[in-house]
Order: sequence, then C-alpha cells, then structure tokens
Amino acid sequence: MRISVFGLGYVGCVSAACLAGMGHEVIGVDVNRVKVDLVNDGKAPVVEERIGELIADVVRSGALRATGDVREAIRESEVSLVCVGTPSEPNGSLCTTYLERVTEQIGAAVAERGGRQTIVFRSTMLPGTCLNLLVPILEKHVGGTAGVDFGVAVNPEFLREGTSVRDFFDPPKTVIGELDPASGDVVAALYEGLPGEVFRVAVPTAEAIKYADNAFHGLKIGFANELGAVCQALGVDPHQVMDVFLADRKLNISPAYLRPGFAFGGSCLPKDLRSLVHAAQRADVSVPILSHVLPSNSDHLQRAVELVGRTGKRRAGLFGLSFKPGTDDLRESPLVELAERLIGKGYDLRIYDANVNLSRLLGANREYIETRLPHIAQLLVDSVGEVLDHAEVCLVGTRDPAVLSALPQGDGTVLIDLVRIPDAEARRAEPGYVGLVW
Repeated sequence: MRISVFGLGYVGCVSAACLAGMGHEVIGVDVNRVKVDLVNDGKAPVVEERIGELIADVVRSGALRATGDVREAIRESEVSLVCVGTPSEPNGSLCTTYLERVTEQIGAAVAERGGRQTIVFRSTMLPGTCLNLLVPILEKHVGGTAGVDFGVAVNPEFLREGTSVRDFFDPPKTVIGELDPASGDVVAALYEGLPGEVFRVAVPTAEAIKYADNAFHGLKIGFANELGAVCQALGVDPHQVMDVFLADRKLNISPAYLRPGFAFGGSCLPKDLRSLVHAAQRADVSVPILSHVLPSNSDHLQRAVELVGRTGKRRAGLFGLSFKPGTDDLRESPLVELAERLIGKGYDLRIYDANVNLSRLLGANREYIETRLPHIAQLLVDSVGEVLDHAEVCLVGTRDPAVLSALPQGDGTVLIDLVRIPDAEARRAEPGYVGLVW
C-alpha cells in the first residue's frame, strides 16, 4: 500500500520504517526539516534499538522517503497515519493543537487531489476527540462525509521506547477503531501477517483502550513501589514477596477483579487494606495509592445511591445483601452499606437475599444482623415478589436465577443493575434499565 505518515517522532518514525520494512511504500511527513533530511539520508531522527539499520535499509531500497510537503504526501498515498504529539497542557488537559493543525492540512490536500483517502489517527487522544473534533474538521476541509467520501479510523499504538521496533513486529494486540467497515479493512491490511489478536471496535472504544493500558501500567508500577517501600520498612524482602505474588496466575496476574461492577467488601479486603495503610503510616511511609483504595471504593458505592436519587422515586427494593454470591456473610458487605445509606436518606426500602434469611441465620451472622443491623433486619422479606410489589426502583446486587427470572420488563419499574446481569446488553435499550458504570 502507499502510506503517508505524519509526524516523525518515536511513533511516526518507527511506524514508517516498520511499514516500509513490511513492503509498503511509505512517505514520512514532518514540519522539522532536520528530521526530513535525516530520514532521506537513511538516518534515524530518534535513538531506538534497531531503528538505525532499518531506516538505512528501507531508504536505500526506495520504500521510505520523507518530505515537508503535505500535498505531495497526500497525492502519493492512499492511507495517512497521523502520529503527531498530544502533550499535556499546563492544567493537565490534552493538547490537540498539533492534531487539529495536521487534520486541517490533510483535509485541504485531500480536497485538492480528490479521490478517497483513509485517515488513520495513531496519536493518543481521549474518547470523543476523533468523532467530535477531528471528523468535523476533515468534513469541513474535504467537503465531504466521513465514511462515505473518505475513511477514518483510530489505531492506537502499543510501542515501548527502547523496544518499539520489536513491539511493532510482535504486538500485544492490534486495535482498530473503525468509523465504517471499509476504513477498518484498510487498517487491517496494513498489519496483515503480524501476530497477535486484532480487535475491530467503535472509534471511542479504541481511543479509551490506550488510556486503560497506560493507566493500569502506571498503577502497577506505583503499587509495586509502594508495597516495596512498606515491606522494606517492615524488614521484609519486597522482591521475594512479589515473586510469590506474580506466581499466582489465577487471581493476581489474570482477568480476575478487572470487570467494572459494584464496590468490594467482605471480611478480608477492607480490613487488610486498613491494616496495611496503618502499618505504613506508623513506619512513616507514604502510600497514596494504597491509602486511596478504600475511599475510591466508597465513592463507587455512592454512585449507586446517586442513581437512585436521580429517579425521583422513594419506594426502593434491593436484591442481595451478603458481600458476595453464595454466602450469608454480611461483614462489611457493600450492599449493607448501600442499604444503610438509602435508609439514612429516607427511602422506603425492602430487601431480599435468599442466603440471608433470619429464620436460617445462625451464630455470628445472626448476632451481627440482630445487634448491629436491626433496622435492616426489619426490612428483609421472604420473596422476590414482595420486593417487586413494593418497589418503584429496584437495585440488582445479585445474579440469583430466581431474582433474574422475575425482573420486570416494560412495566415502569426502574432497574439499577449493580452486577451487569446476563442480559444487560439487551436491556440497555429499555427505558427503565440503568447500568452502574456501563
């Protein structure tokens, strides 16, 4: 394919050289004349493993050259990769100045040349940037409709500086945010033959994935460093701890706990986080990530309370009370906390949980609910139907089949889904269905 790559920094330079190495005909574009001249001389404008010899090879073969002329680049290509920088503004917001500028230039050049061009944004940008900012710019300058007169896609990169050439040829995944199938087909063809799973998704999803990756990478590094500081202060070898931690591929290094849902609770996570943070404070070790996990969890629970408030309804029902399915353990259950917040705000509440039945509760759990939660015990009912008969708004905190099969559809009852019930996707079109964070 004939490709133009706008921006010859790390991402653009590596993308251009690697695509040329795969047999494509590539023309790099940059406003910096020094970068353009370096590439045309067969030299890399960035310091990166393997990039020097790769650029020398593809320039020598004629597969890669560079220019500062946008119109020339568009005239001699059918697909354009936009790899310009998106730095932070002083207030932390995303700077889109370079993106807007190059998009205007590409749009004007496409209009002048005519014919269909596919514009692929590889720059990191927040969800909504492409559709709400860049597509209107393109449509204005091209004088046509995106997805009809020209193609648009978002193709985030997952290149690490220092290993970016290796990462390009052996990617963890390829993500294609396609405005239309034809645009997605063009991007897929660019990387044909490379390993890794290909995900063709909506444009905003592709934009968000890069942020999900980088936020998690930063979180992992910060977590490991904070835990290391605490372990060192307590006389424990942190690397030995993390070696054992990383060996657990069932719960730790796995998809476990990484699906958006309701707040966590129970007899372990809250108390152990509190103990660890307290130990760090006593050792005079700052742990801002660990110390904010429980407040974050509490804020997430509050989102459910606010969703109830937005309905304007006062009669509420809650399905589920124990801290997780298949148990009657109420200790630090987020659903108990949710019930207490709703009661405190004056909601008329009824609760059903098949595992939390006062006539069957024994020992510590019975004592716990009778002594610490008597106000909640009075609101427990014995059937799903009793909740449904009472409630104008129902909060679903369980996947109990008896509850799921009885949930109303289309009768005006508002359903606030805290657990992403199995038919959540189908229910999203219903006027009464509300997902907690989906």
